[in-house]
Amino acid sequence: MDSLLHVAIVLMTFFTLALGADWIVDAAARIAKRMGISELVIGLTIVAFGTSAPEFGVTIMAAFRGAADISVGNIIGSNIFNLGFILGGTAMVTQLHTSAKVGKRDILILLLGTILLSVFILDDYILNRFEGSVLFIALIGYIIYLYVHKDPFETEIPAGDFRWLHGLKLIAGLAVLLISTHFLIDSATALARSFGISEWVIGVTIIAAGTSAPEFATAILAAVRGHHGISIGSLIGSDIFNIFGVLGLAGMLQNLHVSPDSMFSILFLIGMVVVVGGLIKFNKEQILSWQKGMVLVGLGLLRWLISFNVH
Repeated sequence: MDSLLHVAIVLMTFFTLALGADWIVDAAARIAKRMGISELVIGLTIVAFGTSAPEFGVTIMAAFRGAADISVGNIIGSNIFNLGFILGGTAMVTQLHTSAKVGKRDILILLLGTILLSVFILDDYILNRFEGSVLFIALIGYIIYLYVHKDPFETEIPAGDFRWLHGLKLIAGLAVLLISTHFLIDSATALARSFGISEWVIGVTIIAAGTSAPEFATAILAAVRGHHGISIGSLIGSDIFNIFGVLGLAGMLQNLHVSPDSMFSILFLIGMVVVVGGLIKFNKEQILSWQKGMVLVGLGLLRWLISFNVH
């Protein structure tokens, strides 16, 4: 009986995730039009911050419980999942029109942040309060830069007029996504345990995928509706928020002692960012095709296979 209830909950969360994403995409597109800025900037900031909330919750809780490996591992795993399965999967569903700014600015910021994180951790396998502060301050500077340089380059599907209710719709959509993610992770984990699946496999699959569910729902729906800036921006922006914001704040609150084993995943993430940047930057058509999406999904699968074999 419990298993049937968990199955029903998992199926219901698919519907509520789609509903929340629908509200977010519609409201975000209207807000971008009202503010006179690109949908990419909205995706990189407001939408990315909201969809990063599950990673934020898991990471901060783990940091206070002294489980730094979970804190860092959740963020690195989620970022790889976003760039591999979600960005790649979205490109396989519908080709994504990108902007040169993504490759020149946002991917570069993500790459520098990931390299900086690796340097901080490799030093003594501790992310201390000072290093966390550096990451968090860098995030604030990045956000300020985005809003000072409001570079509208709209080639997206025109959005309708903005009304104050759309602000509430955005907040409600984010709330629905976060609540749905909570129930999805709990029920999917319970089902996995009932089938005898190990805690490690649950962690690198269900937890990693579950905390990325908001990004997945938002990116897919935004891309299908032609709001490619929101789609790509929410994924790249979420990864930036995860590195600079979530780990930065976690490091500020508590020194994070990290296992040397974490370096493989961090280096793999650096490689993923370089590949994504190359696919976007060296691309005259500014399009992520389904073939390129397959490359990213393949890298995501490779990381999982290596993780299973190692553990």
